[in-house]
Amino acid sequence: MAPISTPQTPFGRVLTAMVTPFTADGALDIEGAQRLATHLVDAGNDGLIINGTTGESPTTSDAEKDQLVRAVLEAVGDRAHVVAGIGTNDTRHSVELARTAERSGAHGLLAVTPYYNKPPQEGLLRHFTAIADSTGLPVMLYDIPGRSGVPIDTETLVRLAEHPHIVANKDAKGDLGRASWAIARSGLAWYSGDDMLNLPLLSVGAVGLVSVVGHVVTPELRALIEAHLGGDVQKATEIHQKLLPVFTGMFRTQGVITTKAALTLQGLPAGPLRLPLVELTAQETAQLKIDLAAGGVQL
Repeated sequence: MAPISTPQTPFGRVLTAMVTPFTADGALDIEGAQRLATHLVDAGNDGLIINGTTGESPTTSDAEKDQLVRAVLEAVGDRAHVVAGIGTNDTRHSVELARTAERSGAHGLLAVTPYYNKPPQEGLLRHFTAIADSTGLPVMLYDIPGRSGVPIDTETLVRLAEHPHIVANKDAKGDLGRASWAIARSGLAWYSGDDMLNLPLLSVGAVGLVSVVGHVVTPELRALIEAHLGGDVQKATEIHQKLLPVFTGMFRTQGVITTKAALTLQGLPAGPLRLPLVELTAQETAQLKIDLAAGGVQL
């Protein structure tokens, strides 16, 4: 059973979009995934996103995705929300993945905007509605036009929020004005999907965050949210500013690449990447160490 949630925080407040550990030969590392999930929940995560883009979902099979959800549920499902990424640019495939995740016991679904085929807003509405209709699980939308090519318009978000299963949005749009309006009008639980904007999005109504840097600074992210909720603007700002080198360093190149490098430096399960992603160069690794150290991360 997942931890208690509320309509305001259906997936908790601090979630990490977890990488998928692989073995040296590139196979799924189930034991490593369970160890990493346990480490992240012990560090203070309320939930984990499994099989998101940070989990290299474009290069894992449906069977691997199912294995991973089941393994993480076994490891931490009694004390953290396990949310399965099921988004693709094929509505039927997404519905199949959603139903499989529900059968496996996932606590919720993350559905990214269909990418590359650039559907109109009516297509987005029908796509997300089909997913939400297909299971009884709560759904978090994922709005990231920089990757998908299409934003979810505010009017579409308002209409989608009428669906009883669509309860949240992960915002990686990078537009605080549009976020402000969408939060006010939709009533969706809003989660920051852009680490650099965690504090700004909290200030306009976000309830939590889905983080990549949570792999290395979850306690600091929790402290930031607690300071914000407690009305200590100065402390929240100080934490935000302290983490700026981490936010910058973890996204100097593609985030999965730097995250797996950071975990390896800390002796945690990560393993290699699957092509087309590639490992950091020696120079990039040296810069990552500098960035993490500047943000107080112990290696």
